[in-house]
Amino acid sequence: MSRRPISIYDQDEVYYILEGELEVYCMGEVRTVRAGETIFLPRNQAHAFYYLSPTLRFLALLQPGGPDGHGLDGYFEAMSSPSTSMELPANATTYALSDPAPAIALAAKYGVKMLTPEETAELLPHYPGFGVPRKN
Repeated sequence: MSRRPISIYDQDEVYYILEGELEVYCMGEVRTVRAGETIFLPRNQAHAFYYLSPTLRFLALLQPGGPDGHGLDGYFEAMSSPSTSMELPANATTYALSDPAPAIALAAKYGVKMLTPEETAELLPHYPGFGVPRKN
């Protein structure tokens, strides 16, 4: 099974947690953010998340928007497809189950750098890795 690549891009992010709890790794720090709290993630910094609750809802704001569709917002649009209903597809292939190579190549076109596992370990030394069970 593939692991979700961590990315770096030239946009600031703000996350406002609506429901649940999230552990955030950025710039050598580990922060826990809960419902009603906000966290700022500066541009060009590797960051990762670990979901601490079974349900997580948040509002994500990106600044600035990429010029001419360039940047993370353009990448998201290129990776998406219109919804045909309000239900999640039963057999959808997610990034955790698919080959990440096409997504990594497309990301580069939008100025989004996907990190290798080695780069992730160097830039986010406290991050346990995608899919690694938590030891509480």
